[in-house]
Amino acid sequence: MTDWLPPEAATALALSMRVSLVAVLVSLPLGVLVAYALARWRFPGHGLLNGLVHLPLILPPVVTGYLLLLTFGRQGWVGAALWDWFGVTFAFRWTGAALAAGVMAFPLLVRAIRLAIEAVDPKLEEAAATLGASRPVVFATVTLPLILPGVIAGAVLAFAKAMGEFGATITFVANIPGETQTLPTAIYSFLQVPGGDSAALQLVLISVAVAMLALALSEWLSRRVARRIAGR
Repeated sequence: MTDWLPPEAATALALSMRVSLVAVLVSLPLGVLVAYALARWRFPGHGLLNGLVHLPLILPPVVTGYLLLLTFGRQGWVGAALWDWFGVTFAFRWTGAALAAGVMAFPLLVRAIRLAIEAVDPKLEEAAATLGASRPVVFATVTLPLILPGVIAGAVLAFAKAMGEFGATITFVANIPGETQTLPTAIYSFLQVPGGDSAALQLVLISVAVAMLALALSEWLSRRVARRIAGR
């Protein structure tokens, strides 16, 4: 990779891949739970939860990053407790970049899974329940296989979104080469120095290729799983 990319660019690309993968894997179980709650349950605060989930799509990314800094920074109300009790900090660490990317991608993940759950006929779940299956068993044996295309699509789109996250990341964890410098922040850095245009263009092309590949992969996997579920 370093044969055709500057070392800093190759490092940023590798870090972006790791950050995005961790962001999706960590947020996926919570995303499924939240999507199921929004699609199937009615409870006080339903609208508030829905609004909070989609808030990162509405707020400027810099505002989201600043809120993360206030919350998970070394002096934040959560960050201070994590540091005092466990010696863990997210601010200015690659794990913080993964947190920021996960927060920004979470609405896309939940949206795709929620639409898949809403497309499942509740009578199928009710029929399984009447046969004595518990709610977790019904979800694992009936609901989850049927929503799998939506889960895959949401995860792939969330990965692509995480790869392109810039505003919240640079606000929360800065732009430290080798530690928090991801693909978008590396592009920004290359554009700030003379002669960095060619490296920036290479990373832009990689970003476009990753985004297009993610969309194509999401569509292909969704159709493949849907055909398998339908028995075709």
